[in-house]
Amino acid sequence: MSSEPFAVLIVDDEPNIRSGLAKGLAGEADVVKTAGDADDALDQFTKGSFQLVIADVRLSSSMTGIELLEKIRYLRPSTAVIVITAHGTVETAVEAMRAGAFDFVLKPIDLNLIRQQVRKAREYYQLRVENRQLRTQLAGAGQVSEIIGNGAAMQAVFQQIRQVAATEATVLVQGESGTGKELIARALHDLSDRSRGPFIAVNLGAMPENLLESELFGHEKGSFSGASRQKPGCFEQAAGGTLFLDEVTEMSAKSQVDLLRVLESRVFTRVGGEERIETDVRIVSATNRSVHELIEEGVFREDLFYRLNVIPIEVPPLRARREDIPLLVEHFLEQFCKRHSRDPKQLSPAAMQTLVSSNWPGNVRQLRNMIERLVVTHSGDVIHHDELPAELTRAPSPANKSIVPLAEAVEACERETIAAVLNAYDLHRDKTAKALGISVRTLHYKMSRYNLH
Repeated sequence: MSSEPFAVLIVDDEPNIRSGLAKGLAGEADVVKTAGDADDALDQFTKGSFQLVIADVRLSSSMTGIELLEKIRYLRPSTAVIVITAHGTVETAVEAMRAGAFDFVLKPIDLNLIRQQVRKAREYYQLRVENRQLRTQLAGAGQVSEIIGNGAAMQAVFQQIRQVAATEATVLVQGESGTGKELIARALHDLSDRSRGPFIAVNLGAMPENLLESELFGHEKGSFSGASRQKPGCFEQAAGGTLFLDEVTEMSAKSQVDLLRVLESRVFTRVGGEERIETDVRIVSATNRSVHELIEEGVFREDLFYRLNVIPIEVPPLRARREDIPLLVEHFLEQFCKRHSRDPKQLSPAAMQTLVSSNWPGNVRQLRNMIERLVVTHSGDVIHHDELPAELTRAPSPANKSIVPLAEAVEACERETIAAVLNAYDLHRDKTAKALGISVRTLHYKMSRYNLH
């Protein structure tokens, strides 16, 4: 059970109702606060921690109770909202429940009934907290889902995952190929309240444009040659769960428009169909490319980027988290020895040092594949340095000792150039961006990336 107090915020523009509810619910909650309008309610809500909000539909303020409900659900989806209305039409009740209301009551208020609803909301909240705590305990200190890492870089990623998982916000995972972006998406799903729903992953980069629309939204029987039956798309298959869109920057211009329309309206139709289908999915997308550069080039839509990038998560390359390599090696050795029915194996200190000092352009995927190869082909208990693949042990020629991977050299040059121009213009960003021939937005992004502040 959570140690956090169960706090209720009552929102009504009638003082008598506010005070009456506050007194009547004092025994059902640890903290009871009141607000006379939506603006005051949002101010208290963002500054405090409330597990339940009870709001009147008709408020004499800048927004209705339904609009307040939608804002609360966006800011903190785990908060339950009970809607009160004196206008007990079916339409009002349906609108409230569609907007995510936990329940609704009619005026005049039956205090015993609303107490029962508050108890239900409290039990529901406590169950969610206990489930989340259990999932976090199972995750372990050095691991979230299948992602492994004890270093500072990955611990920061783990912290982001734990903070974001419980929300409905869309997430854009960025990182080089082989860094484990799909594992991040799965961890977000596993630690979320959607974990019992499906996790559907689709690689947009591997999908021909003429098939992508059908893959995402489904199609009706006879809608095109070969459509012999109705087929649900990924948005339907992922209902109640998470849809992972990998290589999202590889979509065509038309596909980007189609996706943006669904993200904005939460409604789609199957190819060849007319039925409007509401979607209930959490979107996590990923890319190994610089989205800001693609936007500058006119290849990727800026408005779609903002829809996908509500929460950005940057996955570091393996060369930036070398301290995690021994932990990963041990994990993969154990995994593949069991899978291939081999006796337990270990690396000699010299072999481990070689792996730690290597650059790993293919990142964790490359390391994983290499360890599996060693497990399958090596017969002894200890894998020595001279038994590692030649590409890892080959000494560089004297002329090549200073060679570094091209990506690292380009990044280092770019960082030095931006820093020099910033200093030349006394950190004036508009002048710096103009001198570099890039937009101020791109400059801000690169300054953040290279810690130039």
